[in-house]
Amino acid sequence: MTELKANGRLLSLDVMRGIIMLLLAGESCRVYESLHELHIGGLFDLFITQFFHHPWHGLRFWDLVQPSFMFMAGTAMYIAVTRKRAKGVSEQDNFRHIAIRSLQLFLCGTGLHCVYAGRLVWELWNVLTQLSFTTLVAYFLIGRSFKVQIAVALGMVLLNDVLYRSILMPGFDQPFVEGHNFGSYMDTLLMGKINRDGWVAINCIPTAAHTILGVTAGKLLMSDYSSAVKIKALVIAGIIALALGFGADLSGLSPIIKRISTGGFVLASLGWVTLILAAVYWWIDVKDHPRYTWIAVVIGMNSIFIYLLFETVGAQWLNGAVAIFVNGFTGWLHITPAIQAVLSALAVWVLEWYICYWLYQKKIFFKL
Repeated sequence: MTELKANGRLLSLDVMRGIIMLLLAGESCRVYESLHELHIGGLFDLFITQFFHHPWHGLRFWDLVQPSFMFMAGTAMYIAVTRKRAKGVSEQDNFRHIAIRSLQLFLCGTGLHCVYAGRLVWELWNVLTQLSFTTLVAYFLIGRSFKVQIAVALGMVLLNDVLYRSILMPGFDQPFVEGHNFGSYMDTLLMGKINRDGWVAINCIPTAAHTILGVTAGKLLMSDYSSAVKIKALVIAGIIALALGFGADLSGLSPIIKRISTGGFVLASLGWVTLILAAVYWWIDVKDHPRYTWIAVVIGMNSIFIYLLFETVGAQWLNGAVAIFVNGFTGWLHITPAIQAVLSALAVWVLEWYICYWLYQKKIFFKL
């Protein structure tokens, strides 16, 4: 079988992107939060905890979602730009499209914080805002060799850690302490405030590695190398990244902290994301198991739309509207409020997926 679909896409990439967006939608619908509030205990609580960010030093499953999002954005961009170049689209037009898209991502990211706050604010912590920067950086490396892309990505990671260790300002002189590090200091300059949960805006510097190496993965998967070579390269790269990331953490050189995207975190997350991509590519495109993939594809094809939907209309209105009906009907059955919250969250999750399914059926796709 041919690995590429007729339109030049890889099914595994659409599936992985769809799964990422489905997971993010579940968070917005309060699926994980409502399940956690059941307090069942034991292994169940340990499992549900994996769907929440680690409070500081450590790594959980949920910490891999945003890196996957930015990694897949790089992969998708490489495929899209390459396809346009093959059709004769000029470099000027390609750049104009990427520049406009980056501006739109920036405006959407900063606009979402205004929606969260219910007023105009200037905050740069949203993933779309950071993606607007990493997209531009990765775009300029699309035509470069594997070695150059990898070197620049690692350079961005190293630069970030050097900044944290070398620029020590009064009150912000503890590189890896929440609220007292260089990232928080930069936030006071950029926004006049620091994030109460420890996130920093300059995460866009090290996380550029996710998008750049997403481009590298796209270049590999679209190359003429055999499937075996591609999988082997992804697996080896993933193992090396994991070893470097956890090695940096254990040695104390760069602890794994997602909220400030330390080198240890970026490398460890890159390792896991690369191994996951290798597994999904092997199972779906190489071994040809497309069954049920449409469940993820329908949401992955409208990824930015569904993200904006569940972060605005979903969180602001849909969650509460659906809860009115779910709680009303289940109240007749004397179901406890905790179970009602779970059922309501799941209902919203299914509804948001169905919206994407309906758009897919109508061939309506929102692009930036």
